[in-house]
Amino acid sequence: MDRCDIYLALLGNDYGYEDADGISPTEHEFDRATAAAKERLVFVKGDDGARREKMQALVRKAGNQVVRRRFTRIPELTALVYSSLVEYLINAGVVRTRPFDASACPDATLNDLSRKKVAEFLARAQADRGYPLGPKTPMRKALAHLNLLDKEQPSHAAILLFGKQPQRFLVTSEVKCIHFHGTTVAKPIPSYQIYKGTVFELVDQAVDFVMSKIAAAVGTRAESNQAPLTYELPRAAVAEAIVNAIAHRDYASNASVQVSLFADRLEVWNPGQLPPPLTPEALRLPHASIPRNPLIAEPLFLTRYVEKAGTGILDMISLCKAAGARPPQFRQEGGQFIQTLWRPKAAGTAQVPAQAGTKLALSRHQVEILKKCRKETGLVNLMAGTGRTDRTKFRHQVLSPLLAEGLIEMTIPEKPRSSKQEYRLTAKGRAWLEGGEAGTGK
Repeated sequence: MDRCDIYLALLGNDYGYEDADGISPTEHEFDRATAAAKERLVFVKGDDGARREKMQALVRKAGNQVVRRRFTRIPELTALVYSSLVEYLINAGVVRTRPFDASACPDATLNDLSRKKVAEFLARAQADRGYPLGPKTPMRKALAHLNLLDKEQPSHAAILLFGKQPQRFLVTSEVKCIHFHGTTVAKPIPSYQIYKGTVFELVDQAVDFVMSKIAAAVGTRAESNQAPLTYELPRAAVAEAIVNAIAHRDYASNASVQVSLFADRLEVWNPGQLPPPLTPEALRLPHASIPRNPLIAEPLFLTRYVEKAGTGILDMISLCKAAGARPPQFRQEGGQFIQTLWRPKAAGTAQVPAQAGTKLALSRHQVEILKKCRKETGLVNLMAGTGRTDRTKFRHQVLSPLLAEGLIEMTIPEKPRSSKQEYRLTAKGRAWLEGGEAGTGK
């Protein structure tokens, strides 16, 4: 203890071994660190309900002297330790600036953050991961708990996660999505979209872009009332590649994340190098998670955009193998990290294109819209069913293509923006939904 610079305590439920005076080694260590005026970082796991009486007393004792921070899972602990050590190094003068995700976003204030987006995040994190703060938590408290404030100013991570207009401050945080008909970059480009928004919105939009362009198979209703939809590339693998790029990119770079769909492959490019000791080859083996932006990665974990730490790449490999695709490729090139997912060859398959009877390949959200439109349904209810919150983007990306293809129609077509406007299936849309059972379009 006398030789260390920092004392870091992890306090759980059990008090542990006690000496002749009834004191555990952990409490002796805490007392020694206190007497030696060491920097003390105390992290408490879970709530106090299952904690032993003496451990509860130690937790209270520590809380009277230092700031305690609570955690429930390892990724949350990782982010807490990271931010605490950064703060210590800055206060000690070892480093003069904070890492990008932890540093204050110049000219940004709390008014540049969306309270609604913070509340939606808290609701989902609490439901998905048992996060201790609920949607009614004051925004400042929620941001502090996530370590997203730098002396009361929103950090870059805060703007990227919950900003009203993140690209106003971080122009290159946008995502470019491009679709090529061939296997090389060549004009004309049939589809090119630049998406803006928070990291959550960027992931959703980019994944929807890819899924709307690739082929899918409509199964039968042999095992359920709804015909299953199977895409040629697993949605989870596509999402993993895109989340990796957005969460771990170098945001100080002037380049943007780029998602390119070719006839034979999907390529996801993001600026930045793999952190040592990771290499493209090492990613194929069990490895530790070393996030470039831990304060961005943690909220993505809490909302299940990211699963177990360090397993995402391995899951991607397994999913592609199960889909009959070649193993994904990973490489570093010109300051960019590139993930390649290979599209399966279409030779001799018995698949039914998801866009049977239409030129449009439908995304998961668009399929859900068709199902809801069996009954006349308003815009708000349609958005709620897909988890979308931006009306303009929802109309442009999800609703308008369905209207253009004649799969759905307005109940008041002469007044497109009417507050009483609802949407319903057309005969063509109903035939599309029933295709898996009736064999339409085969």
